[in-house]
Amino acid sequence: MRGRKPELKAIDGGLARLPPAPSWLPAEAKAEWRRVVPGLRARKTLTREDLPMLEAYCLAAGTVRRMQATLASEGDTITSAKGEVRRHPAFQTMFQALTESRRLAAELGLTPASRNKAAPTENDDDDLSGLDL
Repeated sequence: MRGRKPELKAIDGGLARLPPAPSWLPAEAKAEWRRVVPGLRARKTLTREDLPMLEAYCLAAGTVRRMQATLASEGDTITSAKGEVRRHPAFQTMFQALTESRRLAAELGLTPASRNKAAPTENDDDDLSGLDL
């Protein structure tokens, strides 16, 4: 149907209950865990094998928040020992964590585009349906 987005479907082995955030995660990562887990639990789209990827996503998202807080408190630039004004090193860390968090969010189905790709529609043609496989 045109204009209608497919619904996500639970997967075999999808967890109906997800554990609490691991104790080793920093506070910002635990906050992200608490934010995304209810939706993942409701969709039952994660298996036990996916939990390390969820941990990595939350760690990366938490790192982005921590680096942004560092930049907010310390400023966008630093002055080197030679007196040169340079971009704060937290920018590079934040950029790398942002890139990783975006990649992992897509893998976990946390972005609108990835949720739409993950869900097959009832009208999907299965060109192997006639085979006895």
